[in-house]
Amino acid sequence: MLGVVYAAVGALTFALNNVAMRRGVVTGSVLQGMALTVPIGGLSFLVMTVAFGELRQLVLFPTVALCWLASQGIVHFVIGRYCNYKSNQLMGVNLTAPVVQLQVPFAMMLAVVTLHEKFTMLQAIGSALMLGGSFITQHNAGDGKNASAPLPAPVATMPSQEAQVELEPKPQPTFQPRVFSGYIFGLAAAMCYGSSPLMARQAFLHAPGASTAAAGCLAYTAATLFFALILLKPGAWRDIKSMRRENVPWFLSSAVLVAISQAFVYASLAIAPLMVVTPILQLSLVFRLFLSQWINREHEVMNAAVVIGAFTAVLGSILVSLDTDELTALLRLPSSLANFLARRLAGQ
Repeated sequence: MLGVVYAAVGALTFALNNVAMRRGVVTGSVLQGMALTVPIGGLSFLVMTVAFGELRQLVLFPTVALCWLASQGIVHFVIGRYCNYKSNQLMGVNLTAPVVQLQVPFAMMLAVVTLHEKFTMLQAIGSALMLGGSFITQHNAGDGKNASAPLPAPVATMPSQEAQVELEPKPQPTFQPRVFSGYIFGLAAAMCYGSSPLMARQAFLHAPGASTAAAGCLAYTAATLFFALILLKPGAWRDIKSMRRENVPWFLSSAVLVAISQAFVYASLAIAPLMVVTPILQLSLVFRLFLSQWINREHEVMNAAVVIGAFTAVLGSILVSLDTDELTALLRLPSSLANFLARRLAGQ
């Protein structure tokens, strides 16, 4: 029961992290947000490493594992995070989340190609649902939020000096998403987030028994150093120094929330089966819908297509993430249906 609670808190805090960052980049820049979230994330993992008494393990990783962890940190915490934040800025959390969720089938595809892991019919159905959900959310997205109906055509009248009829200006949508560019950045984030676990797994294969907190600390260190190089770009420091005071709490809360989320996810996996934790973590997408309506109502697109697409993507991600044999046994499906869903399409 405690593992379920930890997983739910992890999903909720991760959703809050995305919503808080979205609010910050409404008037701030992605670079400003990352200038706070990347270093604070590294500091949070350092604190966890010290708290778990695993500080000595930082020097025990072999060179190959360090290279994989450095690559994972740069790809996930810098490139992937930038693309995710940029997509949120361009088209909002509600439209971005189902696209970024495609990281799950992308990670599975990489696992099949590089590690020859099995890919079943159930996972293929889940991948199709996730892809369909991401496209459903984009339906009518370009129309913006709260867009008014077009004004009727004016009736031709004779000009008169006594009366001048002024047409009222057409109200503009509160938020007009830039769907195409937002979708591109969302797909890029999904590819980065999807390839990240594979890099981490390769690191642990070369460092069996290593501490996850220490590994995260090393990955964040590489990400922070790489991000420091980005700050050498002309105008980068000027952009960060121009951060508005009202955006600082949103960026800081996002940095703290993502660290809390990762801690609860680790805790849930430590005491609960993966089959229990994984579906609960996918609820983060649903939490984002409600939280974005509560916090960022004027800066999001919300319609029936977004809700249907989000729940479709959640269902698909659950089907992709769970073990096919365990799921069919748990649901006590007929043998014919179970054999169909367990049919291997790829892998050993």
